[in-house]
Amino acid sequence: MEMQAPGFWDNPDVSNQKVKEAKNLKDLVATMDGLSQQYADILELIEMGYEDNDPEMVPEIRGELDEFIAKFEEIRISTLLSGEYDNCNAILKLNAGAGGTESCDWCGMLYRMYTRWAERKGFQVEELDFLDGDEAGVKSVTFQVNGINAYGYLKSEKGVHRLVRISPFNAQGKRQTSFVSLDVMPDIEEDVDIEIDEKDIRIDTYRSSGAGGQHINKTSSAIRITHFPTGIVVTCQNERSQHQNKDKAMQMLKAKLFMLQKEANAEKLSDIRGDVKEIGWGNQIRSYVMQPYKMVKDLRTEAETGNVDAVMDGDLDMFINSYLKWINRTESTEE
Repeated sequence: MEMQAPGFWDNPDVSNQKVKEAKNLKDLVATMDGLSQQYADILELIEMGYEDNDPEMVPEIRGELDEFIAKFEEIRISTLLSGEYDNCNAILKLNAGAGGTESCDWCGMLYRMYTRWAERKGFQVEELDFLDGDEAGVKSVTFQVNGINAYGYLKSEKGVHRLVRISPFNAQGKRQTSFVSLDVMPDIEEDVDIEIDEKDIRIDTYRSSGAGGQHINKTSSAIRITHFPTGIVVTCQNERSQHQNKDKAMQMLKAKLFMLQKEANAEKLSDIRGDVKEIGWGNQIRSYVMQPYKMVKDLRTEAETGNVDAVMDGDLDMFINSYLKWINRTESTEE
């Protein structure tokens, strides 16, 4: 029997990508079909209301219309996700800033917020690394959000998040300001073209901590990789073996270095646009004020709301959508 040379579809990365793209397109078609049917149902309800002269049907029609508009707007926003890796899963890392227990508590609150947002979207959250605070909260946590366009949506959240409130850890009842940084990068499944010299990294093993599988706190299977030239540190402890943790950590490091390279090239080519630049620790993107008044405000898009509780429960779409519209307008203006 004649053996055939490996073809395009024999590449596992290509095959998985094509299957994923096909599923995404199938889901989009199903969603559009559902919207089309809902639109027809709304028109039918309106006609019935006129024929029966029944004002009691108005609330039902209004509810259907509001739901239709929300779904339509979500699809319209998704058309702005045209970046090379927007359709990828997202890897997020939260780090508590200076401020001790208060900042660690704020870090834990943000972790819950993004977990709740993912649940609302029907996305899956996978914890990769977790470090408890000394007294309460979380010092740092790395987690992956799996879902269609997860990175496209969550890239808007990269930066420093500022909290102002009366701290429950402050006996004097004074207002306190806390900061937490969030890094976001795509989970690039294919092997990116990044060379890493072994002399430039240090690989440490340590015992896993926090919630996890059967190996937690039993073996030194967790992996920490430090990249000396950039100072980047990546960690992974959720996989079943040290080997798997190392592979995942190396994948994360390559993805981070690749994105930094792209950002550096963008700066050289276009001098990067105004406020859209690498967000450092000192550049906050959003303020969450709980006392003396309640307000969450994005400092880039000016989007704001007084419903802080809803935001902390994962209602982030207003801020994410505002960012995507803002960045799209900015790019269109530059062209």
